[in-house]
Amino acid sequence: MAQSKKIGSQLNRSTPLFRKNNGGRMKPNVLSADYIVGLTDGEGSFSVYLNPPNKKHYAIHYRVQCRYYIKMREDDLPLLQKVRSYWGCGKIYFQKEYRENQRNNYRFEIFDYDLLSRIVVPFFKKNSLQSKRIKDFELFCQILDLAMKKEHHTTKGLQKIMGLKRQMHA
Repeated sequence: MAQSKKIGSQLNRSTPLFRKNNGGRMKPNVLSADYIVGLTDGEGSFSVYLNPPNKKHYAIHYRVQCRYYIKMREDDLPLLQKVRSYWGCGKIYFQKEYRENQRNNYRFEIFDYDLLSRIVVPFFKKNSLQSKRIKDFELFCQILDLAMKKEHHTTKGLQKIMGLKRQMHA
């Protein structure tokens, strides 16, 4: 009898891992690594943007922007907030949709080289993607490594990055 009181006391102080939403379906309060992988497989992207030198700002080299993001409809903002909480970093941006029959979106994004190399890349190396995004991730890793070494400041390095980028999202 004393043991059941002890268990009951522990249960009263516990937070359930799942809670029911309005439809009665169970929703996790904390996202798992598998969930993040699946969400990235379905709604995520590893993207690289190359911006030419901006003479107005006296830039002489291309700028390489590496970005990991998950984009979802605006009614999924609470889920993206959980994603941000899971990673412990990143930003959420509103993206207005101007095309007909499309909804506004929110985009969770990590673009800082240090965060990408210390947190995102090791996570996806440990927790493998299952979709065709794995190819983009592998190319993304190569480009991020080259960009961190400032290889894009040389003609040969920039050409290599451009070649890898052309293979992404194909």
